[in-house]
Amino acid sequence: MLSFSALVSFIGASILLTIAPGPDNLFVVAQSVSHGRKAGIATALGLCSGITVHTMAAALGISAILYQSDLAFRLMKYIGALYLIYLACQAIKERNVMAIEDKVEKQTGFSLYRRGIFMNVLNPKVALFFLAFLPQFVQPQNGNIPGQFVLLGLIFMLQAVIIMTGIAVCSGSFGRKFLNQPRVAGCINLLKASIFAVIGIRLALAER
Repeated sequence: MLSFSALVSFIGASILLTIAPGPDNLFVVAQSVSHGRKAGIATALGLCSGITVHTMAAALGISAILYQSDLAFRLMKYIGALYLIYLACQAIKERNVMAIEDKVEKQTGFSLYRRGIFMNVLNPKVALFFLAFLPQFVQPQNGNIPGQFVLLGLIFMLQAVIIMTGIAVCSGSFGRKFLNQPRVAGCINLLKASIFAVIGIRLALAER
């Protein structure tokens, strides 16, 4: 089991990393502002659920493959980049506020949740981050190293859920003030498409 000091240090570092501006936070903000707080929360929960995949990958050593294999890293990042470009194209097609709201309702929270998972899991930089970050707080003398990885991953996911849900609620409340104005809603869609495209291009150009 982790020591109290290591646990406190890990939680503090995790909170700072989560609140720092990054692709995941931008993704949640974009969805919340354009679709509302419920959409943002569903997306945030999806992104956070993806953390479990990276945690298990780090615990089982799968993430090391991405670190060692240039082909695996490039393949995964290009798939993730293409997915984000696809989302950017979808955002551009959204014409008006009613169309946006209908689409969100048809997609349901599960569809948005799944979108968040894809966004997180298909980013190899996140996998390498967990491969580098989690071992710093694992204490071999306490035994059960895979169990420590899982515990740390769950703690990171819990604090991320709290923070990113808060971001979604705040962003959604802000966005609702403008969604009833067609021109503003159109600009928001264009901004969202731009955010997705920029994140996708950055991911495509990313190096290990």
